[in-house]
Amino acid sequence: MPESDTHEVFHFKSQLSLRNKIGRAVWNLTWLLLFRPSPRIFRSWRRILLRMFGAKLSRGASVSPSCRIWAPWNLVMGPESSLSDDVVCYNVDKVIMDEGAIVSQFTILCAGSHDISNLSVPVITAPIHLRKRAWVGMSSFISMGVTIGEFAVVAARANVVKDVEPWSVVGGNPAKFIKQRVIS
Repeated sequence: MPESDTHEVFHFKSQLSLRNKIGRAVWNLTWLLLFRPSPRIFRSWRRILLRMFGAKLSRGASVSPSCRIWAPWNLVMGPESSLSDDVVCYNVDKVIMDEGAIVSQFTILCAGSHDISNLSVPVITAPIHLRKRAWVGMSSFISMGVTIGEFAVVAARANVVKDVEPWSVVGGNPAKFIKQRVIS
């Protein structure tokens, strides 16, 4: 395709409502001024801020101050679940973390993308669900529509684009089954 045509063909028009854009702008300002600078031990403070923006967080949920959450109103966290340092939670759709689910540092949870089969490249979304006691290792990528099964482990730096069965260990790019998880 000639270079002059690419700007016309691949024009992206945001499908997000004005309310969504304003909500994210206010959240980003709140994150910058009140959430991000909060001391690590102020977990309750960060839960309060997230709840003010519609997040559904259980009492024991923990979110690191350096965690970036795109849309708090799409975040659901069960008791003892945790989003660690520098996690990017691009939750244009729901991100649901059941009891004890852990997302380690530098991980990306990406609940949205673009439909590349359509020339207007509209946004497409699907929820991400981490079941009870699932653990996502450091620097992993979890794609939209993925469910990580109960007690499953995603190895560090894995690229997960398909569901992970309960009690399994996966790793690699793309993530593949390594072994069954056994707790002794």
